[in-house]
Amino acid sequence: MTYNRHDKKSPSASPEFSVREFFQRFNSEQACLDHIMEVRYGGTRFDCQTCGTVGATHHKLEKRRTYVAACCGHHVNPTAGTILENTRTPLVSWFFAMYMFCTTRHGVSGKELQRQLGVTYKTAYRIGQQIRDLMSKAKAFEALLSGHVELDEAYVGGRKSGGKRGRGAPGITIVMGLAERNGRVRARIVRNVKKETLRGVVLDNVAEGTTVSTDELYSYNLLTGDGYSHGVVKHGKKEYAYYDYKRDETFHVNTVEGFWRLFKASVRSTHIQIIGQRISRSSVNAYPDQRQAYAALSGRVHFPCEPPEPCERDV
Repeated sequence: MTYNRHDKKSPSASPEFSVREFFQRFNSEQACLDHIMEVRYGGTRFDCQTCGTVGATHHKLEKRRTYVAACCGHHVNPTAGTILENTRTPLVSWFFAMYMFCTTRHGVSGKELQRQLGVTYKTAYRIGQQIRDLMSKAKAFEALLSGHVELDEAYVGGRKSGGKRGRGAPGITIVMGLAERNGRVRARIVRNVKKETLRGVVLDNVAEGTTVSTDELYSYNLLTGDGYSHGVVKHGKKEYAYYDYKRDETFHVNTVEGFWRLFKASVRSTHIQIIGQRISRSSVNAYPDQRQAYAALSGRVHFPCEPPEPCERDV
């Protein structure tokens, strides 16, 4: 087979679904409603939920986001049970906000939504938080991580002048990252980096028998005893990757560290309101979840939906 260098799409090429294509497809309230009906019910012809008529036709009511069954008059509200229920903001604005979240690299701030959607900041902030909440509750990747998984923790919080940095620094929240090679990523807020704490996170999220890469943190030494094939890179000795010929595995944590680099870049460039102050647990849930959901769009990520326990230093 002849290789064509043009077969591979350039990273700088136009996105798969451009802004022009978005507004061609979702150019009105009706177009958005049609899409919701197609996703939830397969269109406007489906079995009536009240009288049981097979393939009943449903017609939209004028001036309402409601469809009526022609057979018996049963009302169907396509936005019911979603974040769009009872909203007075145009559906086109909601759809475009979701489009921005799906195509951005470093996140979407409330002020950016305010400027792009032409709404008040209060409305823009609420839209952003609702979308982030959906990202955090995504259940598409509940299976345990497997294959080769990298573990590394990040320390998130306001800057402090002087004092200790990294592990044990005051005024931070600890978030543990777990990344499959060429797969999913998860983030979990932890109280501390003690062995018992990290062991629980690994057992809950990583399948037994998985190959695991970590740095030299002593708390990770438990992994071999729990049935994992554990490899350690010693950053303190300037070691960042090594090949184990006995297990035919290359051990490093570059994947998960790259994830944290992108997350922190989004904080510095977009969500700048959380710089210089301690990040609350709700913020730490929303913004890493958003970053991981971006990775999920390319088949790489999942975020926790359960509320985390408070950090030991969360006063």
